[in-house]
Parts: sequence; C-alpha cells; structure tokens
Amino acid sequence: MNIENILNKGINILQKSKISNPQLDSEILLSISIKKDKKHIILNPKELLSSEQSEKFKNLIERRKKGEPVAYLTNKKEFWKNEFFVNKDVLIPRPDTELIIEQVLKIYSEEAQLQVLDIGTGSGCILLSILKERPNFYGTGIDISKKSINVSKFNTKQLNLTNRVKIYHSSVDNFKIGKYGLIVSNPPYIELFNLKYLEKDVVNFEPKLALSGGFDGFSKIRKVINKAGTLIKKNGKFILEIGFNQKNKVKEILKEEGFYVNKAIKDYGNNDRCIISTKI
Repeated sequence: MNIENILNKGINILQKSKISNPQLDSEILLSISIKKDKKHIILNPKELLSSEQSEKFKNLIERRKKGEPVAYLTNKKEFWKNEFFVNKDVLIPRPDTELIIEQVLKIYSEEAQLQVLDIGTGSGCILLSILKERPNFYGTGIDISKKSINVSKFNTKQLNLTNRVKIYHSSVDNFKIGKYGLIVSNPPYIELFNLKYLEKDVVNFEPKLALSGGFDGFSKIRKVINKAGTLIKKNGKFILEIGFNQKNKVKEILKEEGFYVNKAIKDYGNNDRCIISTKI
C-alpha cells in the first residue's frame, strides 16, 4: 500500500471515531511509522510502504481511535521553544502553561541570577524552559511521582541542563531544602466531581495524580501555597497556574500565607489562568 492510500484509510478511521483532527493526527502518526517528516509524506504520495511500516501505522491509528493522545503515541510534545519527551506518567504540556514562562521573562532580565523551585515538575517543561531562557538561573524540581521524576531527569539531560538542575522525588509537605527567589507551580486543580467531564483523551489517559485537586479543587493548591510561603525568600515571586474559576479563592489563600497579589493573567481563551504574587 502506498502513502496516499494508507493515509486516507487512517483519516477515515479517525473521522468515524469523531477524533477532532483526523488528517493532522494521521500525518503525524504516519511520519513516526515511516521515520520521515510530514513534508516527505506530502511530496511522495505514491511511495510504497513495507508491511512493517503499514502495521505500525495501523496500530497507532487503533490506539488514537480509542482516544489515546498523539503526544503519548509519539512520546513528544512541543512546549515553548523545545521538544519534550512525554509518556503516560506525566501531564501533557499545554500552550496555556507557557504563560508562566512569558511572565518570568517579563519580570527578570537575561543577566538576573536566581534560584528557582518548580513544585510538581512533571515532565520538567516549565522549569527547563525558564532555565533555557535565563543562563544564570539554577533550578530545583520536585514531584511526588517517582515515574515523572525519571521523565524530568531525561528531559534535563536532553536539553543539556544537568549542571543547573536538581530534581527530587518528594511530596510538597516533606520538602525542606533551600530558599528560592522564584517559585512556579502548575498543581492539580480540577475538582474530583468534574474529572469525569474532561475530554476522554485527558480523563482516560493522563495521570489522575496530576489532574485531581481533591474534593473542592483546592486541596493541592493550598498545600503548594502553604509550602511556597516557607520556601520563598522575602520579596520573592510566586507564579501559580489555576483553574478558570479559582482566582478569588486563590487570592484569599495567598494573602493568608503572607503574599501580596500582583495580578492575574488570562489565557488564550480569556480565562484567568495564573496568578503572580510576591512574598511580603
């Protein structure tokens, strides 16, 4: 079977399963299967595939049909300016989370020297993106998941940042190392009751540990803010990603923990997405 035929087959299967980007997803999965880029697929529609390549593509399409995210099928996701290795042990990086990187770059010049802590580092995408942009920053990442620690360590190595990053397997409650000028975090903030209403790609495949914010959506946020209050230096900045309806409550919690709220930043969908605060 040639590229054109098998690609059309994949697109049809995904369309019938109501997958939102059938053509794009099929092209990406075929690229992986034949180890060629998308341009090659478009320019060589009549090229014949080996049975091994065809089989690999069919398997990937079957998995995508059931809702498994493309990032997990390809083990990669673009975030900010780099490509990150991801698997089912970590949350897939979202474009909205790039707002944290944008804000950090607005606040600190390229010459700034700083110790940064990332609470719940996952794939390491936030911390490592910041360090790539600011050569005098040193970073620490913590995560409660041992498996996600392996992913963030792998990404640290891939991006040649091993000499500027320390990654610890630790819950936020038990972490006591260092004082930081900047703390960033994208904690789990979805209410337990609302988890089942997420897209099937998310709820069926992404780690619940990285999604569930407990009964009211605030249990992990409270812990992170509480710990940030003890680990941050005076006048240090704390940038926290939040759910679209959590701004007012999070502001209250921050004030209780001795933070001055600078501003809330909206995402590309015009929802409140992160809060910048300063330790008083």
